[in-house]
Amino acid sequence: MPLRLEIVTAERVVFSDDVDLVSAPAAEGRIGILPRHEAMLTILLPGEFHYTKDGVSYPFAISGGFMEVLPDRVTVLADTAERGDEIDEARAEEARQRAAARMRDRQSARELMLAEAELRRATVRLQVARLRKGRPNR
Repeated sequence: MPLRLEIVTAERVVFSDDVDLVSAPAAEGRIGILPRHEAMLTILLPGEFHYTKDGVSYPFAISGGFMEVLPDRVTVLADTAERGDEIDEARAEEARQRAAARMRDRQSARELMLAEAELRRATVRLQVARLRKGRPNR
């Protein structure tokens, strides 16, 4: 029994296909979903999202959202979602460096919180870009 995965953002349907396994950064921790999983709804945190099909794992960078799980379907409503091959590694590294600089130069607790979120997003994008290219994460 295949598991139908749909990843959707406000701008587009990012992915829609049958998969064997889903691994997601949920609020409760990393969770794995197989066909016939019990129904659930969870908050997704920024992080690496993976699906496996025919023994191959495919990474996505997501910046948070929601995931609905049904026995035969997983629907992800993501703030943003990018496949590893869509991410420009050089631009992701530049964004990571800018966010790290903002953390050092923050003026208030709110600015620090925003800079930390930017740094998390940029780091995840960089990790996923490197995973897709088969390079180790640093």
